[in-house]
Amino acid sequence: MATIVVLGTFDTKGPEHAFLAARIRDLGHDPLLVDAGGFDTVHLAADVTRERVAAEAGLDLAALRRQADRGAMVTAMAAAAAKVVRRLHGEGRLAGIVSMGGSGGTAIGTAAMRALPLGVPKVMVSTLASGNVAPYLDVSDIVMMPAVSDVAGINAFTRGQFARAAAVVCALVDASACLARSAGTDSKPLVVASMFGNTTPCVERARGLLEAAGRDVVVFHATGTGGRTMESFIESGIVSGVLDVTTTEWADEFVGGILGAGPDRLSAAARRGVPAVIAPGCLDMVNFGAPETVPDSFAGRLFHRHNAQVTLMRTTPEECRGLGRILAEKVNASVGPATVLLPLRGISLISVEGQPFHDAAADDALFSAIRKWLSPGIPLVELDCAINDPAFADACVERLIG
Repeated sequence: MATIVVLGTFDTKGPEHAFLAARIRDLGHDPLLVDAGGFDTVHLAADVTRERVAAEAGLDLAALRRQADRGAMVTAMAAAAAKVVRRLHGEGRLAGIVSMGGSGGTAIGTAAMRALPLGVPKVMVSTLASGNVAPYLDVSDIVMMPAVSDVAGINAFTRGQFARAAAVVCALVDASACLARSAGTDSKPLVVASMFGNTTPCVERARGLLEAAGRDVVVFHATGTGGRTMESFIESGIVSGVLDVTTTEWADEFVGGILGAGPDRLSAAARRGVPAVIAPGCLDMVNFGAPETVPDSFAGRLFHRHNAQVTLMRTTPEECRGLGRILAEKVNASVGPATVLLPLRGISLISVEGQPFHDAAADDALFSAIRKWLSPGIPLVELDCAINDPAFADACVERLIG
């Protein structure tokens, strides 16, 4: 029997969560009820009351009620719920979590779920699940289940919907338990790698070599969300090595493209001391949508149409100097082993000689900045090849395994 947290606003959705908890109990697991409501009368006794949830985050629940501001209450209880579920997970009292709600309940439930590590079963039954759920999921692995009707009342339809939600979270918890039991027999060290279409040959060769050497490799598409998800993977503590050869998201973040991954990109491995090999892959390009979406401020720049929906813009020498400094300073923060590799003959498929983004001055500015700002204690390996040449992938793998 595993403990599954049933989190909700029990002032407005108490009977619904009580029904959900009963179905979890029927399926052989132990529900632990956490009340993250704030205003109205409690309609369901909780194992972790709203007062305790608020107190754990240092909130004055009475003062929040006096404000009579529902938005402020939701924001505060979302942050508080996240602290509570992190604690419960750390204590071994959370094998999975499920919640149900409308806009407020979804904001609170998913905030709590995002605070948990990847792989912990998370199910959110939401009236918003058919719309844009990106703000609620971010880079977490939350299962969003449409409520279809409002989460309001127990009737012929909602009974089935809520029971299915219980079955989903219980099945996910059971599957996680099976994986944990088999981990000792078939688990391998996990390596994460960043890839773009313009670094695919490099990463595919490296992946094959790493798998032949007994590693599992998870590849992330460097599209902003992909980079942030990879950082989350590394932060979770399940990663043994990082092959971050496609750091292109920093070009979008720095210059103003659409695929930036935020200021924490390239931070997790450095902070946690995970062995890492880093390269300036695809820092020659900034991403936009179709040509008509490119801001007027970039008129006159060098562009390449990757496909009908993606327009690439070549970074300038000045921008490359800034990117080289950012990459170096991020790596300098490493508390574990890190190595930077420079492919001197091209950092993407289209930046090698004869291709549309070949710009020796921009590449030299990038490499010079990395040399200037990288700490002397960080190994810097310069290779007379392009990033997609087999020799570069081989060197990356050799360094990472070593």
